[in-house]
Formats: sequence, C-alpha cells, structure tokens
Amino acid sequence: MDQITLAARADAGIGAPDLRTVDCDPDFWYPVAWSRELKAGKTIGTRYAGLPIALVRPVEGAVFALEDRCAHRQVPLSKGTVTGQAVQCCYHGWAYGRSGRCIDVPYLGKGKLPNGVRSYPCREQGGLIFIFPGDADKAESVPLPRLAHVGDPAFRTRQFGPRVACHYTFMHENLMDMNHQFLHRRQMGQIRARFLGQDRGEDFVEARYSFARTDTRQPLAEALIFGRHRDLKGREQPVEEVVTVRTEYPYQTLRIVDKDGDLMMDLWVAYVPQSADQRTSRAFGLLSVRRPGIPFLIDLIWPALAVFTNRIFEEDREVVELEQQAWDAQGGDRNREVFPVVNHLRALLTRCGVPGSGPDRGSR
Repeated sequence: MDQITLAARADAGIGAPDLRTVDCDPDFWYPVAWSRELKAGKTIGTRYAGLPIALVRPVEGAVFALEDRCAHRQVPLSKGTVTGQAVQCCYHGWAYGRSGRCIDVPYLGKGKLPNGVRSYPCREQGGLIFIFPGDADKAESVPLPRLAHVGDPAFRTRQFGPRVACHYTFMHENLMDMNHQFLHRRQMGQIRARFLGQDRGEDFVEARYSFARTDTRQPLAEALIFGRHRDLKGREQPVEEVVTVRTEYPYQTLRIVDKDGDLMMDLWVAYVPQSADQRTSRAFGLLSVRRPGIPFLIDLIWPALAVFTNRIFEEDREVVELEQQAWDAQGGDRNREVFPVVNHLRALLTRCGVPGSGPDRGSR
C-alpha cells in the first residue's frame, strides 16, 4: 500500500483507534488554574487527567506544583498551610518544598525524613498557571504557547474557563467546523459559512471561512465590533472578514481579520482533561478583541459581548455533551464525518495523542 493511500486511510479514520479513547499527550504545557484563583500564601487543588495537583503560591517567590497527596496519610496538600517556600500538610504538619522533597516532620530528627511527593514543572503567564504533566526532563525544551493579545493595550481580553462533560476532542471538532452555525441561529440570526481553504502539517490543521448573512437580524455586540452586515437578497456577499481556525496541537485558536487584513479578534483556548478517562474537560480561553476607534466604546459594549459569547458557548456546551452521551450509550464512535477538514483534524488528534486503554480506564 503506497503512502498516498495510507494517508487517505488515516484521514478517513480507517484502522485508527476510537478517537474518544485517545488521551492528550502530557508532554506539553497545560493550564490548570487562573492566576487570580491562587492568592499569595495559599494553596489550591486542581487536576490534570485524574492527577491531583496542589498549586502553592508562597508570599514571596514563584508558584510551584506538587502531587496533591501527603506521603504520610495521603491527605491533600491543597488543604495545608503555606510556610515560607514550603507547604505543610494539615494533618501532622509534614512539610514539602518546591522539589517535592519532604523537608520537615515536626516529631522526627532531620536525618530520618521520609521520601517526598512528585513535583511538576510550573510556569505562570498571561493570567494562567501552567504545569508540564509529562516527562519533566522535556519541559525546558517545550515552549509555552502564545496567548492571544493578553497585555496588548490595543485589545481588551476576556477570560473564560467552563467545565464540559465531554472528551476534549469534541471541543476541537466543534470550533474547527464552522458549518455548525445553524446551531446558533437564535443568537446570530441566519448566516452561512463559506469555506475558503485549509492548510495542514505534522502538528496542525487550519481552516479559513467567511460568513454570508441570509436575514436582516444581527446581534448588537457583533455589529458594534465587526460592523453592520446586511442580507443582499440573494446576491453574492463580499468577504468582509476572514475567520481562521487552527488546531496547533494541543491548543486551538480562532482569529478574525477584516478585509484589509487587520486583526479584529484573537481567541486562544486549551481543553484540559479533568478525569482519568479524559471524558470531562475544562476549557481555559482568552478572547482578545481590538478596541474600536471610538474611545471607551469597547468598555460600553463589553457586558453585551460577554452575554453574547456566553450564550454561544452554552449552546456549544449542550451539543458536545449530547455527543458524549451518544458515545457513552452506543459504546463507541459511530460518527460519519463528511467534511474533509474535520477528518484531517481527527487524524491529527489521533496521531499526536496517546492511545488510552479503553472507555473504562478511569472514573470521572
């Protein structure tokens, strides 16, 4: 069988594992909390793919991440007390430093300290706390992702981080396939996606679209940001903006540029598995919108934009959770995908991910 045939079979999913049993590759930086969630001198608990993680922020110094279990009685360290550059278990006061090494047991001599707990490489950027859950030796060679336009005064950025009861791959498919705009007709009116082309490589898939309005109703927030779009009564509508959706494993972006090529909106999002079976996820997203020329207009419309984007996401959340429920009921993936871009995306997620051990390998 030649390479062209093999590639075509891979894109069609022939001979591939069920995508919903493919785990995220842990050898990347994944956000596990917002910076604002972790106060100085405190610790919180979070998760990556069933792994309990304690994030610790000393009063002075950078955040660090440890396995969220005391080596003594397995009590969560996230219930503990931050002291200096260490966290003390709430039960017996065992203390662990940044490396995870046990540095103090109050009732033992210093020469008799037990083993510690696992530590995770940890970084903070753009209002997010990242960990590297895979091979720690690779962390220095893997770059952190570019995070939309956080900190750029020409943009205003919104954070969102909802939990979704589905496998992370459903989320990638949902955003990549702009043909699902029919789902959002109550929020956005009648619009039609026009596919402009695609690109793909070893670690990415990209699709480009424009939209044609087929009725006169347009949401106020959309009109204020992107301008008034009208139904041209059956005539071909010009390309006013180009929407580019890109999965560059394991992250996803959506960028909108106007007809002059100027960036109007930039979305970055990561879907972080929460449960061991990776069938529940938490989205960490940053949505940057260019400030209009009229001073303070973005601040006036920001609440309306927040309501608009929340409603869009809630419709997406409902439908991807229904997809997961169908997978659960049928015991596997029976999707019949016909859009080439999504088949390329599925092949990418399968190729870059890690085969799991089946639908019963973990609990939610």
